[in-house]
Amino acid sequence: MADLEYFIDKDFSNINFAKDGFTPGEYENCKFEKCTFPKVKLSESVFINCEFISCDLTTSNISAAVFRDVKFNNCNLTGLQFDGCNQLLLSFEFTGCQLNRSSFFGMKLHKIEFTKCEMVEVDFGRADLSGSSFNDCDLHNAVFDNTNLSKCDFRKASNYSIDPENNKISKAKFSSMGISGLLTKYDIEIE
Repeated sequence: MADLEYFIDKDFSNINFAKDGFTPGEYENCKFEKCTFPKVKLSESVFINCEFISCDLTTSNISAAVFRDVKFNNCNLTGLQFDGCNQLLLSFEFTGCQLNRSSFFGMKLHKIEFTKCEMVEVDFGRADLSGSSFNDCDLHNAVFDNTNLSKCDFRKASNYSIDPENNKISKAKFSSMGISGLLTKYDIEIE
């Protein structure tokens, strides 16, 4: 593989990378604002201490991409396969993002912050989400299968369905309003 270009402290604004082309590289302390990356190949690029604001990364290829201390704010991340990115020292947070139909299958995501995110049909199967929080997140049809949810905070999450017998939920926090999301498989009515 050729050496990657290196970008530090750069701001990228209002760029359509699908049209203008994306340069694979190592991006450190960079900000991407109102940029579009739909179906763009970001694989093997490195993002360290970067911020994506109001960007569209719908179905981008992030295979083997590195995300360390990356913040996504108000981004469309629909259909991303996060489980294919480089997981060494992986750390990111999501605020106001659309993550519908994305996959975090089998990932170690300790203490990840999801805030005001739409997470319909997200796959968290076999993931370790211990200590993560889902503040004001819609988890309709999200998949939790053999998932470690220990110490997770679901108190402000909605529309989740979690089988306590098929997931580790010790010391996880739930609101009394959301408790029905733990009883879905029993087909009972709670008023």
